[in-house]
Amino acid sequence: MFSQDADFKMDVLREVGNIGAGNAATALSRLLDKPVDMAVPKVNLLPFERIAEQVGGSEAVIVAIFLRMEGDAPGNMFFLISREQTRHLLQGLLGIDAAADGDYSELELSALCEIGNILAGSYLSALADLTGLYMSPTVPSIAVDMAGAILSYGLLQFGTMGDDALLIDTTFLHGSQESEGHFFLIPDPDSFEKLFRALGVPI
Repeated sequence: MFSQDADFKMDVLREVGNIGAGNAATALSRLLDKPVDMAVPKVNLLPFERIAEQVGGSEAVIVAIFLRMEGDAPGNMFFLISREQTRHLLQGLLGIDAAADGDYSELELSALCEIGNILAGSYLSALADLTGLYMSPTVPSIAVDMAGAILSYGLLQFGTMGDDALLIDTTFLHGSQESEGHFFLIPDPDSFEKLFRALGVPI
């Protein structure tokens, strides 16, 4: 019985990822006035302490867009992307040649923030539609630092994080190239139960 519940839970979360990715691709296409495709995302649940592993370890320097989700099931969201993949993303989607050393201009940081904002809004909208819960993202912040430092700052900024994170591996397709990032939704300790109950998943 537990296995069936777990499978159902992952099927529901995959649907959130699929709908959110489709919404994000549409929104980015409108913003950039050009076709933007996104691969079917891989979705997983993992402990908070394993987030840094997904981006090369706690000492890996990454770009992070982070924001708070407010409403019926509050929590935190991070879009984490390596510097190399950031360069591919800026070049492929926006035609911007970013510096390899990660010394980003205000325009580049603003563009990355907007992409993170669109992703967050799209995934939250999908989750809200499926659950019937009210959820809204705050204005995003952006940082370039080691993954461990960024996650520690998130803890300080937002207080206690939930123990589990929903990982949505996000891949942008542009021509023959692709850019990969990792989107994490980390509900507050009491929010996961609210979300799963609203989704009809047995707790």
